[in-house]
Amino acid sequence: MSNQPGSSTAESIDRSPEQPAGRTGYAPGTPVLAVLALGWLAAMLWSTREAIHSAAVGLTAITLSAFALPGVISAALVAGAAVALAASELAARRLGDRAALRFAAAIGAGMLVGLGTALAINLTYADNATTNTIAGTSAAAAIIGGALAGARTPAPVGAVVTAALGTLLFVVLFSQARDPLFDLFGAGDSQASLVGAAKWVSRTESLLGGLVAGLLAFGYLTWARRRAVRHAPDATAPRWPAYLLAGAGPGLLLLLTEVIIRIGGRTLLDLAGALSEADAVAQTSMGTSRIDNGIWVLFVGALTTVVLFGRTLGPTPRDDDPADPAED
Repeated sequence: MSNQPGSSTAESIDRSPEQPAGRTGYAPGTPVLAVLALGWLAAMLWSTREAIHSAAVGLTAITLSAFALPGVISAALVAGAAVALAASELAARRLGDRAALRFAAAIGAGMLVGLGTALAINLTYADNATTNTIAGTSAAAAIIGGALAGARTPAPVGAVVTAALGTLLFVVLFSQARDPLFDLFGAGDSQASLVGAAKWVSRTESLLGGLVAGLLAFGYLTWARRRAVRHAPDATAPRWPAYLLAGAGPGLLLLLTEVIIRIGGRTLLDLAGALSEADAVAQTSMGTSRIDNGIWVLFVGALTTVVLFGRTLGPTPRDDDPADPAED
């Protein structure tokens, strides 16, 4: 063991609370992300409860529950990931950045979010099989989100959570522009014009949502890199795969949400689809639309972050550059 002067000082700097030894990244603003994600989850649970309770008892409530399920599941997935990321970052700073400890903290936080979500649904919604399906599927989504946040590279996870929250909020805001866009894309009295306009409106939403996801993911990673350099000037900057993953992350979460819905919420979807032929067609169409939207958000978000990252790279040194005069 060497005993060089200044080694203890360097070790204390490397193991500072802001950047513990062995850290492979830094995710700033995780408490704020956790609060925002929990607020979004609470808003989705409240709006779903109001919609179900305002509907007539029976068939209409089942249909509204099936339509509202994707929003609740996506909110629970993102909330579980956000809270788990904040918990794992806190554990890494206080107890050391070990993979097992980070994953355990993330899983525990995800389970707490899932348990709280299930209890909130069971205590405030009507006590029936539909409520139990929503509660169980939401709890599973929160736990899965917590597991995803247990990765040892927290900065890309924080970027995915930020971009996913922004994308979900954009979808709600975009709903206010659907009617004007239907008119813009030529929706008329015929069924063909309505279908064509709906396709263009959906495609526009997906493209803009992917762009929002890519911009937010790139902005978060840029912020995280600057914060990391401030705490450790020799910190390694994220490479292009991290930006690619961060940009594609919101789309991947949307597709994962669909998988969770089709597994955990299968009974509710089948029950809603069995009400009538029109309900069956509506459920199938909505599922296809959600998958298409996730794929478009994935590719557009990933492309946006990679392009923005490429624009930050400096020119590559040329081999024929003149040698340093000092070497002559």
